[in-house]
Amino acid sequence: MAKLPDKCFIIADQKGEAWDLAEDIYNNLNKRTPDVFHINKIELVKFRNLEIKPRIEYNVRRSHCFYIADSNQDPQYWLSELAFVNHTLKNSSAGEIINVLPNLFFSRQDRKDEARVPVSSRVVADIIGLYADRVLTMDVHSQQIQGFYNIPFDSLPSFSTVTEYLRNNHKEILNEELTIASPDAGGGKRVEGFARRLGNPHIAIGYKTKTKDGEVEELRFPKEQVEGRDILIIDDIGDSFETIAEAYKGLKNKGAKKIYAYCTHAFFTGGYEVLGNLEKLFIGDTIKQPYLKKFKLNENLKEKLEIIPFAPLLAEAIYRISIGESLSQLFE
Repeated sequence: MAKLPDKCFIIADQKGEAWDLAEDIYNNLNKRTPDVFHINKIELVKFRNLEIKPRIEYNVRRSHCFYIADSNQDPQYWLSELAFVNHTLKNSSAGEIINVLPNLFFSRQDRKDEARVPVSSRVVADIIGLYADRVLTMDVHSQQIQGFYNIPFDSLPSFSTVTEYLRNNHKEILNEELTIASPDAGGGKRVEGFARRLGNPHIAIGYKTKTKDGEVEELRFPKEQVEGRDILIIDDIGDSFETIAEAYKGLKNKGAKKIYAYCTHAFFTGGYEVLGNLEKLFIGDTIKQPYLKKFKLNENLKEKLEIIPFAPLLAEAIYRISIGESLSQLFE
């Protein structure tokens, strides 16, 4: 086995929403290899005109630096801070700069879908590649954007963590009547990974139609795949959760019984109304949920939402990167 570097840093903005995740990752690593991984704080100076200046607290010269970006930020602000932190680490003679991006913003904008618009995923790749040496993210929306990067790019699938969580906490869901469903063909590989891990051969793929402004108009499923069965809907990004709400309608129209859902990156921009119909909604902790109190959910709705922690998975990937070990087992 390759030797660990003398010093590795887990780096995050102490006042940001990613700090808790960074501490959880650090604690997982420190239990395994004490005194190798250290946590390092970013002091983020904000000027009155909204310009920012990040400062790294400890010397990072020749160290492996894992920067945990804050997925709760405004995407434009997230990109600016990411670029400035990467440049700061490069200028500080960091040995290797690894961007840990729990959610990779702009990954849905992977092509020119109309005249005079950017391919934003490519722009982000170019900015990151200026100073960073590697990218580690989770359940990236569009796998083909890996081709935009000239540095190693790893998107960890979450299904291993989620299926283990379900086995440990919700065995009643994993019955012979369960079908793993994707709202569209783009999520086919994702549901195949879940089904394989669960030893469940039943898969359903939906067909989505949209209006001109991109909103979901209708979501249909083949009746023979879902009638009389329990359903676990799998999706990667829950923005307004309109897609999962429409999937629920489409499934119920075709005779589905209990309907559960899982989403890796949950923003809830349309509120938490989607919880009303689902038996359970499982989400990852790539996005924190500071709005639960604001929406004053009743206890019944709160019990329907469960947050699955990904710090152990990210910590394992960081450890493997640090010693030069393959990540392939995390994809199986």
